[in-house]
Amino acid sequence: MQSSIENTPMSKKKNLLMFLIPSLIGLFLFMAPVTYNGDITIPVAVLAKSIQALFGEHLVAIVTGIIMFMSVATIIAKVVKPTFITNNNFLYGLLSPTPLWFVVRLIGGLAAASVFFQVGPEAVWEPNTGGLVLNDLLPVLFSVFIFAGLLLPLLLNFGLLELFGTLLSKVMRPVFNLPGRSAIDCMASWLGDGSVGILLTSKQYENKFYTQREAAVVGTTFSAVSITFSLVVIAQVELESYFLPFYLTVCLAGFVAAVIIPRLPPLSYKKDLFIDGSERAADAEAIPEGHSTFSWGIAQAMEKASKVTSIKSVFGEGVKNAIDMVFGVLPVVMALGTIALVIAEYTSVFSVLGQPFIPFLELLGVPEAAAASKTIVVGFADMFIPAILASSINSEMTRFVIAAMSVTQLIYMSEVGALLLGSKIPVNIFELFVIFILRTIITLPVIAGVAHLIF
Repeated sequence: MQSSIENTPMSKKKNLLMFLIPSLIGLFLFMAPVTYNGDITIPVAVLAKSIQALFGEHLVAIVTGIIMFMSVATIIAKVVKPTFITNNNFLYGLLSPTPLWFVVRLIGGLAAASVFFQVGPEAVWEPNTGGLVLNDLLPVLFSVFIFAGLLLPLLLNFGLLELFGTLLSKVMRPVFNLPGRSAIDCMASWLGDGSVGILLTSKQYENKFYTQREAAVVGTTFSAVSITFSLVVIAQVELESYFLPFYLTVCLAGFVAAVIIPRLPPLSYKKDLFIDGSERAADAEAIPEGHSTFSWGIAQAMEKASKVTSIKSVFGEGVKNAIDMVFGVLPVVMALGTIALVIAEYTSVFSVLGQPFIPFLELLGVPEAAAASKTIVVGFADMFIPAILASSINSEMTRFVIAAMSVTQLIYMSEVGALLLGSKIPVNIFELFVIFILRTIITLPVIAGVAHLIF
């Protein structure tokens, strides 16, 4: 119950400003499309690029040092168990993973050392495997994580999600069976970076805004690929002139997948329980009498903003977000991304797994189906590999289909998959592979259908 002081006009004005100013800044930083070096991106991504430019070639050494430090620190935390770690909830959570993630973190440290010093098996450190992860991917993630982590409280703490959650619940709940606030995750991913969307989803799951099912669905379905990356993919297959129909196809196929896949196992089997095992109240999204959807959304937002007691606490939360992602997730991405790319590069596993798709592609009328089938499952290792393989295929239609498919598959172990596994979002690697295959099967007919209209 709010006190009478909190309901005074002055207090209401203060709470409104406390909601509006940080939320508008957050919207601008995470969602305003801006042009940078000829690319469409978002301000947070521009800030991330400034970090990359500032540190330059030293960034790889910094990332390597962080990953190796985390391997050593985790061993110390597990074996020696110093009191300054065990008595600090944040440090203990960061440095005491489960046995599985302990092993993954050690593999990440060894892989980073192997790549940086170019020692050990060449299969680990060469440019198409561990070298790709450490030299190309992780510096970008490091930069994104720092600014996204620091600035994420602008979206989370001042009422913006409460407003959008109320306004969009009438769309998101019946169509996707998700809270309205999940639309923000999708927009942040779409305009910026999938890693930002996963960070946002994970934090909302930890803070009991998403249930286990909702977090798993949002993390695997709405962490969409950015416009910028889509431009890179279509350029790789030399079809830049088709970018508009290509991106519209991606959006259409992604929408179809978002409607169908959450209603299928394994996502449909996830429990509608919060991280602590509690259930969502039946009337949690109900709008009280006397309120319109908008007025109740504003009221919810102002109530959330009124709980912010100091800028220092918000900044502290942002620092913890950034540390958690940089120190906790980078080793996981290094380990899982390297393993997946070694399998893709040095074994025929993905080619064999792609064989059953040949009849499917032929049924859909896709030319050069045998060559196209080799690109389908390899996308689970890295989203960009299908586009690289497709560039040698003669048929423009097939290259178009492969490029669109690689973007709509969403889950790839060199980034998004590893981020999901490294977060608190309740999914495992087997479930991610099943979802990846389901996305492929469901989106391919949509993509092929549009391709037949274009070519």
